[in-house]
Amino acid sequence: MTSGHLNGELAIVGWLEQAIGKLPSPWILGPGDDAAILRQEPGHDLVFTTDMVLENECFRLGEAGPALVGRKALAVNLSDLAAMGAKPVGCLVSLALPKDEGPGLAEELMKAILSLAGQFNCPVAGGDTNTWRGPLAVSVTAIGKIPAGKAVRRHGASPGDLLFVTGPLGGSILGHHLNFMPRLDLGAIIRESHASAMIDISDGLSLDLWRLCKASRCGAMIHAERIPISQDAHRESELHAAGLRPSTPLMHALNDGEDFELLFALPQENLAGLMSTWPASSPKPAIIGRCTNEQTMLIEYPHGLIEPLEPHGWVHQFGQK
Repeated sequence: MTSGHLNGELAIVGWLEQAIGKLPSPWILGPGDDAAILRQEPGHDLVFTTDMVLENECFRLGEAGPALVGRKALAVNLSDLAAMGAKPVGCLVSLALPKDEGPGLAEELMKAILSLAGQFNCPVAGGDTNTWRGPLAVSVTAIGKIPAGKAVRRHGASPGDLLFVTGPLGGSILGHHLNFMPRLDLGAIIRESHASAMIDISDGLSLDLWRLCKASRCGAMIHAERIPISQDAHRESELHAAGLRPSTPLMHALNDGEDFELLFALPQENLAGLMSTWPASSPKPAIIGRCTNEQTMLIEYPHGLIEPLEPHGWVHQFGQK
C-alpha cells in the first residue's frame, strides 16, 4: 500500500469518524471497528433495506452536484423504510469514488447524508470508502425498527380495499427525484391505520401498482381524474409536445417514476380512522381506486371509458450499452 493511498483513504475515514461522532443508543459501537453493533430491542422487528445510486444512470454529477446526490442516496432508502411503516435507527454508507476526484467529493457527499440522517434520527453507523477508475457510486443500507409483526408488506391487499397515493406524481426528472422528502411520518400513520398493503412509488405508479397487485393476487380499478398530477408532469408534457413522442400529464403521472410517494391499500372500514389521524400539515391522501377480484388492472377515464392499464415505468435493462 502506497503512502499516497494511506494518506487519501485514512484522511477520508478520519474525517468521517469525526463528522459522525458518538452514536446514540441503541447503538453500542459505530465507525472505527470491523463492524457496528446495534442492541436489538424486545418486541420490535428490525427492517433492512439497501439501494445504490450510480453516476450517469441515476444522476449526472456535474448537473446535480455532490450534495443532492448524497441526499438522494439516503432518501431512497428512507423511502423504503416508510413503505414498511418503519422508523429508521441507522444506516451504513459505502462510497466508490472516482480516482481523479479528491477527498472533497467524499466530504460534500457525506455532509448531505449526515444532514438528512440527522433530520430523521438515522445515524450513520459505518460503511466503506474506495476509489476506482469508474464513475461515482454511492450505496446505502438503512436499518429501521417496527413493532413485532406490524410491517406493512405488499401482499396483504384484498378486493374492495381502497387505493391511495400520498402526493402528486409525474415529472420527477425536473428535480423532484433529487430533492424529495421521504414519507416516514405518513408511513407510520398508515401502518397504525391498519393498511393492508403498501409500496413506495419508485418506478412509476402503473408499475408499482402492478407489483402490489401481483403480490396480493388481486387486481385494481383506478380513476384517471382522481390521480394527483404534479405541476412538473404538466411542464414535462409541454416540453414533449413538439417532439416525436408527445405525452400527456397523466402519462407522466402513471409512468415516470421516482416520485417516492406512498401507494397503499386500506379496508373501507379503516378510512375514518386514517383521516382522523392524518396530520393537518400534509394534504389528504388521494383515493385513486379500489382493489378488485380480477387479477387485471383497469383505468377509468372521464365519460366512462375503461381500458386496461399496462405497467410501464423504470425497469433496469441488462446487456445494453
